[in-house]
Amino acid sequence: MRTTLFTDGWIFRRAGEAASVSLRLPHDAMIGEIRSADAETGNHGGFFPGGAYVYARQWTVPAEAAERTYSLFFEGVYGDTRVLLDGNEVARCDSGYREFTAPLSGVTPGAVVNVEVHVDNTAVPNSRWYTGSGIYRPVWLESVGRARIARDGISIVTRSLSVDGTVDVAVSVEGAPTRGGVITARFEHHGTEVAREVVAVPSHGEAELTIRVPAVRPWSAESPHLYDVRITLEVDGDVVDEQQIRTGLRTVQVDAHRGLRINGTPVLLRGACVHHDNGILGAATFAAAEHRRARLLKEAGYNAIRSAHNPLSRAFLDACDELGLYVMDELTDVWFQHKTPHDHADRFEETWKDDADAMIAKDRNRASVIMYSIGNEIAETSSDKGVHTTRAIHRYLAEVDPTRPTTIAVNLLLNMMASRGWSPFENPHADGHDAKKSNMATSTVANMLIAKLGRVIDLASRLPAADRASRYAFAGVDIAGYNYAHGRYSADRRRYPERVMVGSESMPGYLPAIWRRVTRVPGVIGDFMWTGWDYLGEAGIGAWSYGDDPGGISKPYPALVAGSGAFDITGLPGAPAFLAKAVWDSTSAPGIAVRPLDKAGMRANETPWRTSDAVPSWSWGGLTGEAEVEVYSPDDQVELLINGRSLGRKRAGRRADFVTRFRAQYEPGEIVAVGYRNGAETGRSNLRTARNPNLRLVAEKGELNGPDDLAYIWVEFADDEGIVDLTVDDTVTISVVGAGTLLAMGNAAPSTTESYTDSVHSTYRGRALAVVRGTAEPGPITVTVGSGRNGLARLDLLSVPSHASTARPRAAVGRHQDGDADQFGVQ
Repeated sequence: MRTTLFTDGWIFRRAGEAASVSLRLPHDAMIGEIRSADAETGNHGGFFPGGAYVYARQWTVPAEAAERTYSLFFEGVYGDTRVLLDGNEVARCDSGYREFTAPLSGVTPGAVVNVEVHVDNTAVPNSRWYTGSGIYRPVWLESVGRARIARDGISIVTRSLSVDGTVDVAVSVEGAPTRGGVITARFEHHGTEVAREVVAVPSHGEAELTIRVPAVRPWSAESPHLYDVRITLEVDGDVVDEQQIRTGLRTVQVDAHRGLRINGTPVLLRGACVHHDNGILGAATFAAAEHRRARLLKEAGYNAIRSAHNPLSRAFLDACDELGLYVMDELTDVWFQHKTPHDHADRFEETWKDDADAMIAKDRNRASVIMYSIGNEIAETSSDKGVHTTRAIHRYLAEVDPTRPTTIAVNLLLNMMASRGWSPFENPHADGHDAKKSNMATSTVANMLIAKLGRVIDLASRLPAADRASRYAFAGVDIAGYNYAHGRYSADRRRYPERVMVGSESMPGYLPAIWRRVTRVPGVIGDFMWTGWDYLGEAGIGAWSYGDDPGGISKPYPALVAGSGAFDITGLPGAPAFLAKAVWDSTSAPGIAVRPLDKAGMRANETPWRTSDAVPSWSWGGLTGEAEVEVYSPDDQVELLINGRSLGRKRAGRRADFVTRFRAQYEPGEIVAVGYRNGAETGRSNLRTARNPNLRLVAEKGELNGPDDLAYIWVEFADDEGIVDLTVDDTVTISVVGAGTLLAMGNAAPSTTESYTDSVHSTYRGRALAVVRGTAEPGPITVTVGSGRNGLARLDLLSVPSHASTARPRAAVGRHQDGDADQFGVQ
């Protein structure tokens, strides 16, 4: 099979409109739409409207079309999709997360044909979060000859690992008669061939090889060694097809007595749930963006990802394979009962096998994917039909891919309620449209109750009725997934000693209590925090508000982000990330966070999905008042110093639930946190006040490698050492000239009326983030930002030919310059 990116040269328009624009995929059509309080997606989708769109481009049929068959492979299109070739429908897809193929048959070599993709995402809300619209993942042009390796026709299974590795490789050949066909499998490590095996293709076309890999280097999260496996098909001595797969060699075992074992070594999952959107990019899937998310989560101590609540992109899985992150890949959020008015519950029984087949085909040879989740919070699993469906999906996945265990993520409270005939998804105000009209939305009592919701869910999950409503579904899978029910672990271990358990979703603030159980209760294999990375939609579920601003977990327009991430949508860590590192003892120094000084004295309307609003800054401009400082540490004690003066030592670590609090009058300068174990210092960290902050641009890397690479550029008001002042905000305008284009600009504000697709945006707490995309032509890129009150800053980047750069990515810094901001349209 030959594959070529088919992402450039597309013309995009809204259905029924003549105006169009040229673009390069991937593309999220929803992120550029105008948000409003009455938009159909409501709070679920961040108050974006749905829409119908048309993507079109011409294709000159290669001369080889007489001998080869062509098709388009779509990694993901959100909305009901039809693919047309010269006006004739050749494919359709009704699942936004399912990969699919459109055949380009019956074409004449040399002819110019028209390809159109019609996407209808007008029926919204069809999800409980932001989905995006359109061709949001890459498209590939594929061609095969008469004899070929079948699509997804290679299976690589590690059978044993010791000094050498034993690997089974199965190859499916289709097309022309296979007589005289030979399959060769080569294993390469860093470009050097380490193993090879050859086998004749049987008449039935299914070739099987067993390969010994000498001095094998197993894959794990700690040592993510990868091999390039090259499979060639020869017929009568000629190579007629070739496929290459990058994979790691590892084994997965799990049981209730020895837990999860990777390559025979016990592993506890330090997990993060992640949605599929990329923050200010919307749903558009870029390899650079997915790798950035995975890298930052790995650096923060996470070793596992749960896709929420749909299969991960190929690019994210590439990053997990390369960086070393275990993956629970999830099939769906919806079965046959609706959660939103226009979701695909009515189609589920007809389509789940197609969705499962696509997920398995994508994941089969991935070292990172260690288990499948067959659904999230499927309350109908409390019913006989739901239990039957659980067993049916488990059996199907185990038959198609017997190498990975299955789980199902059950919210025991929801199952208990469903067993009694009530569903929270029937709440007429669940979309946030009427939150402003509801007295409950802003009342102090309601906000206090909402803040205690996590405890309510935990207590309810311990009831016998919750067990009765979930035990049969749990018996139908290999691993029981508990959403917000860590309080059951000890009792369920006694009640079901053969049950394997995982915390498939949990509130970040409960991690100290959760991890005690994970490490002490046999059969519990880890926990996944909601969420590792913030996301669009479910607006305000984790965002705190203050004073009389609307509270609760379903906030009204212009709320946009969930606000529950350990990292915000721009990639900055917050208090939940610090807490996790302390609990997991994966930090060498205490983490320091400070509750916002500009909100001091205001009533905080808390939410259970975020137990602290503290941020890592001691730079609050001219503000005064009492500061609340949180120090996150696994040590026995921590000491806090302000400008060299000690506030004393306090208990820390497990005895303090890993967060120690200090109060002191804010004064500019430096605060230092020192950790102690057994009386000896273990490490220290500090925060400092910005000195004379100016407008400054900082790129996370200085080179762009081709048209699909991205540069993340921080627009910040900081001093020369990079210390940002959180009280300096302004409206900024960005200009990108040269071999790059502006893809997005925004900030992490939980509520905004601004668009991420505009070149003008406000900063939030001293920062905004711009994303620049490379172009096909190499050359310099000049980024200029003007601000209303703080002058200009310029930054130079370089776009190099794709794959030409061999240097390690390095940051680029552009500094403040005097100039006339009006020339950039800033008032």
